[in-house]
Amino acid sequence: MTEVKKMSFDPVRFLATEGPGRNILHSTAKEVFYSQGGSADSVYYLQSGRAKLTVVSKKGKEATVTMLAAGDFFGEESMAGVGELRTSSATAVSLCAVMKIEKARMLKVLHEEHAFSDFFMQFILTRGIRTQADLVDQLFNSSERRLARILLLMAEFGGPGEPEPLLPPVTQETLAEMVGTTRSRVSFFMNRFRKLGYIEYNGRIRVHTSLLNMVLHDSLPEENATRPVLLDPPPSPERTAKRALLV
Repeated sequence: MTEVKKMSFDPVRFLATEGPGRNILHSTAKEVFYSQGGSADSVYYLQSGRAKLTVVSKKGKEATVTMLAAGDFFGEESMAGVGELRTSSATAVSLCAVMKIEKARMLKVLHEEHAFSDFFMQFILTRGIRTQADLVDQLFNSSERRLARILLLMAEFGGPGEPEPLLPPVTQETLAEMVGTTRSRVSFFMNRFRKLGYIEYNGRIRVHTSLLNMVLHDSLPEENATRPVLLDPPPSPERTAKRALLV
């Protein structure tokens, strides 16, 4: 009697093809995958395209938490327990192909297939390191350097594959939310980066490797990193008289 050998599990094939408890969704830009506060009953895997996670405060202020690229999982909070709710909203930024995996199916594969468990654990650890780096960046770096880092991350410099210097469509408002500053400051820094040859943009942003070199070597001229300092106006009889009253 011939023994039938079980085929080895391939995480890449599992995440690329439809099957029990998983199906592929195709979405257009601005299409919502799930909303904050909704029932968390599935995990998503971004096959292609770009998406973003956003949160809304109790006062109605929206902020972009992170930008997602191909190869990212999202919605994994669904596996934290029973009756979990979405902690953020996931929205397509460009044309996307997404694998939606039901919670029960995801848990079953994680328990039974060590290859997939290792694959998923590696992603979770990498995301944790990225989140910690984001926090350190927010605490210690200037808003200009935070913007530079976000542009490099979106272009996937330092990732496993070749970088994609032409970024997906992203507004300065979204960049400002991610940096934690105002749109006017982002506009100021973007114009500065363009003048220095770090980026170019005409509708879409193209990131040059010179921006990566600047961040790695900490070589951005600090005297130009902020708006010009306003000088004290020349003395006049009226100002001299007013100052005398304050002494």
